[in-house]
Amino acid sequence: MNDKSINVFTDQEVRDYINNKLDGWSYDGKWIRKTFKTHSWKSTLMVVNSIGHLAEAAWHHPDLQISYAFVEVKLMNHAKKGITQLDFDLAKKIDDFILWNPKNEESSLEGTPSDPRFAYVKYEKK
Repeated sequence: MNDKSINVFTDQEVRDYINNKLDGWSYDGKWIRKTFKTHSWKSTLMVVNSIGHLAEAAWHHPDLQISYAFVEVKLMNHAKKGITQLDFDLAKKIDDFILWNPKNEESSLEGTPSDPRFAYVKYEKK
């Protein structure tokens, strides 16, 4: 995408987009953000590394805050100093990847066992 074609969304456009197209994301006037809850440090690191892969592949890099049992993702276009389509597209890709759960689809993959020893991401209830 040519940098000149990247437009910054207005505050209202950001709020409307989040309300209509992104579950669990919020807007604080500067960043769009979401917290992914995990079950352990190991799970947190797996989430961080997964987001790192997606961000590097997309060449659009979020700010992350990590703790034992959560990862907060903050997105904005640093060069444009605002929220752009790049932020929304990466947010959607992160959601699709991190929250993918084979238990929610017809798949031969069984998904993570419910046993706490193997728990991973705390999936959002639909």
